[in-house]
Amino acid sequence: MTSAMQKRILVVEDNIAMAGVIRFTLQHAGFDVTLAANGQEAWNLLEESDFDLIVTDQQMPYMTGIALCRKLRGVGKLQEIPVILLTAKRLELDLERLRTELGISTVMLKPFSPSELSRIVESHLAGAPQDPGSSEAFSL
Repeated sequence: MTSAMQKRILVVEDNIAMAGVIRFTLQHAGFDVTLAANGQEAWNLLEESDFDLIVTDQQMPYMTGIALCRKLRGVGKLQEIPVILLTAKRLELDLERLRTELGISTVMLKPFSPSELSRIVESHLAGAPQDPGSSEAFSL
């Protein structure tokens, strides 16, 4: 049973093994985690339920993480949800555009430390200023 204080995290990841690692890590940290296999599935879940934070892969079938963020920022109740973007393609991304146009707070490079992801999620939900703390995460 989910406690009233337990934060809900939507994890959007098409790699089943990676999704399992992220879910295990965040559940172990006390979060209620829901998985979506792609951006379209995530969008459907966001239309039905409320989440406190989204962790999304960038490159997925049907709808990328960036396309999902673009849709989020166009809907009032979803505009302020913190988003952590996971990617293996750091050099192909314009980090300033991701921050200003899409409101993405942090970009984490794959492979990443699950404990670092948990720390960043906790920091976002506590409203703390973002300090990436490692070379694998870029706070925007």
